[in-house]
Amino acid sequence: MVAGSGQARDGLHGDAVGVLGAWEAPDGEQVGLREHYLRHLAEYGDGMWRSCRPEHVTASALVVNSSASRALLTLHKVVGHWLQLGGHCEPGDTTLAGAALREATEESGLSELSIDPVPLQLSRHEILAGGCAGTFHLDVQFLVTATAGTDFVVSEESHDLAWFSLDALPDHVDHTVQQLAHRARERTAASPAR
Repeated sequence: MVAGSGQARDGLHGDAVGVLGAWEAPDGEQVGLREHYLRHLAEYGDGMWRSCRPEHVTASALVVNSSASRALLTLHKVVGHWLQLGGHCEPGDTTLAGAALREATEESGLSELSIDPVPLQLSRHEILAGGCAGTFHLDVQFLVTATAGTDFVVSEESHDLAWFSLDALPDHVDHTVQQLAHRARERTAASPAR
């Protein structure tokens, strides 16, 4: 049973299963990750929450400007690297995309954001520092667009925030962030709305 179960928590778990089950993974590696995530959620009723060990699902967002030419990255306080925005699901979250959008809003201070509810990619990575050290995040990564201004506010979770060209990410950025930017370029190029 889900820890502290309630309708929102059960709904979030069900939403994650539905989103991942319907998602058309772009390659074999992503297919394997999707299957791993679904097995995790089938085994752990509390698999969405940070208390679940040794893994739990998280939600993150690559925030791009309205022309999809730049991405907003955070110099994460705990990790010490430039990353996309995101983090743990919370009890008030009812959808995985909603959790990613909430995190993007909280960590950027941007108020007019829209999210593509179809994941861009999945990333399973071990956390080496902070309260989740020794666990794995099963991160579901979404594309979020800043539909108006791009003036951000640095949150307590970041040393800094900055806009970077999708074609010129900071030196030594994680390979997963590079893949995320590549997939964002592909998706926005294919979108008739851009």
